[in-house]
Amino acid sequence: MVARSQRSLVFGALLAIAAVVVGAGLGSAAVATTTTVAPTTSTTFSSHPTVTLTAVGDTELGNTPRLPPDPATYFAPVEGVLAAPIVFGNLEGTMTTATTSKCARIPLECYAFRVPPSYAEIYRRAGFTVLNSANNHSDDYGPLGVAQTSAALRSAGIVQAGLPGQIGLVREGPLKVAFVDFAPYSVTNDMLDPAAATALIARARREANVVVVYMHAGAEGTTADHVTRSTEYFFGENRGNPYAFAHQAIDAGADLVIASGPHVLRGMQWYRGHLIDYSLGNFANYEDFATFSTLALSGILRVTLNAAGAFVAGRFTSLRLAATGQAFVDPTHDAANFVNQLSREDFGASAAVILPSGAIRPQR
Repeated sequence: MVARSQRSLVFGALLAIAAVVVGAGLGSAAVATTTTVAPTTSTTFSSHPTVTLTAVGDTELGNTPRLPPDPATYFAPVEGVLAAPIVFGNLEGTMTTATTSKCARIPLECYAFRVPPSYAEIYRRAGFTVLNSANNHSDDYGPLGVAQTSAALRSAGIVQAGLPGQIGLVREGPLKVAFVDFAPYSVTNDMLDPAAATALIARARREANVVVVYMHAGAEGTTADHVTRSTEYFFGENRGNPYAFAHQAIDAGADLVIASGPHVLRGMQWYRGHLIDYSLGNFANYEDFATFSTLALSGILRVTLNAAGAFVAGRFTSLRLAATGQAFVDPTHDAANFVNQLSREDFGASAAVILPSGAIRPQR
């Protein structure tokens, strides 16, 4: 999640359970970590089991010492539509008491995000079961920040994904779901290393029934709402080629690809029968992300897949962010209309279409 990212255009005029997690800490030697969490679903098994999840984009609840006055209720306006057996979001920042950030060594415009480790419980009470750390803010406070964030999520019963070599595994009924998360950084699962990315997705395919790939990729801001099909840069930094990587992920075994990072919504596409959402935009923040124009549009993606990973049903709920960054359901459906426009413009016949009801029309 990167709104006010290290060199973000987001602000100002520049804009724009059980579950196992195997991985390593950022900036340190690889170590296996295991997290056990409470079951995410009922134990009633169907003869035709499915997996239902909701996913949102960039999320952070302030930046110490600037924190919301009542953080425990911040997600309340959208908890009803967010609810699902598995709830995924991108954690844009850290949960740490560390005080020395990357900005001490980075000149010019730099943003480092942290909230208290206790905030992990807020996410869990709101329903989150999986949070991503493959982004450009997970290492904002160095190894201590990474370690404290991982410990906080583990203590709250939230599965983490995205650190080097890390796969997040959760269970819904009899099915295992793997989350394999990437960003264009060596301190995360690195999408700029295609061979390693393909191998990690293949490993997830062997370990789970359903594989979800997340990517934190692409340029940022109001002018970054289109998928260019080429490598994208932001202030000279290689942010990957989201189009090529999403297709590579599905070719390697992903059943669903979701993304955020541009801080603006992008279109959705069908590829080989699988859904790709190229950016879910900003989901919720507290006075850290810009909320003007299309940056105020957000959404919650709900997808149901069968045991083979095939698409069964989907829904997109339009949200709008208040000036502070808090998310509310938007009855005007502006976000869905915007996504449909982008999908048609960028993908033509392979565009995924959101119907007026919010349902995502299956590929014809």
